Order: sequence, then C-alpha cells, then structure tokens
Amino acid sequence: MTLDDKLARVLADDLRDLMVVSYIVLGNNSVTNRFIEQAYQMPVHAWSSLYAIAKFPGIRAKEIRRIFPRPQNTISRAISQLEQRKFVRQEASEADGREKRVFATAYGLEVLAEMTDYSLKRQTELFSPLSDEERQVFFSLACKIAAGPQLLQSNVMGQDEA
Repeated sequence: MTLDDKLARVLADDLRDLMVVSYIVLGNNSVTNRFIEQAYQMPVHAWSSLYAIAKFPGIRAKEIRRIFPRPQNTISRAISQLEQRKFVRQEASEADGREKRVFATAYGLEVLAEMTDYSLKRQTELFSPLSDEERQVFFSLACKIAAGPQLLQSNVMGQDEA
C-alpha cells in the first residue's frame, strides 16, 4: 500500500472529519512554519503573537492565548523573543501596574507587513482548489466550528478551556 493509499484510507475512516482538519492544519503549518523560521528566524507562535499584538494594540498575553490557543508559557516566550528583537514593547497597564500591555513597534509592524504579504499569497495558494463559492462555504462552516463552545473544551475528554 502506497503512502497516498494510506492517507486516503485515513481520510475515509470513521475519524475522517478530525483527520482531514488535522491534515490541512498540520500540512499548512509545516510549510508556513518552515518559511517563517528560515526567513525570519522566528517560531510561528511568535509570528501569530505579533499579528495579534499589531491588530490589538495594548493586548495582554492571556488574551493572545484566547485568539491563538497555545500554552501560556509559549505565548510568554514568544513575547519575550519579540521584545528582545525590538518587534514589540511592553508597558504597565494604567488600571493595574502589575499587568503588562503589549504594543508593536514600527519595526515590528514593518516586518509583520512582509510576513502578511507572504501569508496572503500562501492563503491564495492553499485554497486554490476551491471555487470562490466553495471557499466562502468552507470559511462559513469553519467559523461556525471555531465559534462553537466545544473547540477549546471537551465534555467527552473531561477538559476545560485550554
């Protein structure tokens, strides 16, 4: 049995829904992570954190974790790395001096713009097998799952929010 046959079998099995989502996400991450790491010497979780910081100036690390579900220590390391490279700066919150708010620097925004340009081209490439209508349906359905209450928690697996 060839590898393609094995993949087709997994994607047609009883766990096909989870397997196809995992295959798409992990496949894209493999391509994207490799590029971001080679071109920018940055792990993908730092890139996604920079993206969130640029979109929401003054965001807190724990809020980034909600947007991009990753362990808190991963987000903290990403912010530390971004700060060391002068992509972001942290400021104490006006409401609570113990709380840190994160802001992108002009340099961080410049680098992010480059990465976003590549990501937009990758997005077009990745979704090229779909017609515009299929892409909209896929997006709508994916958003419905993402907004659902069971993405970050599981009654079956006994886990609260990640």
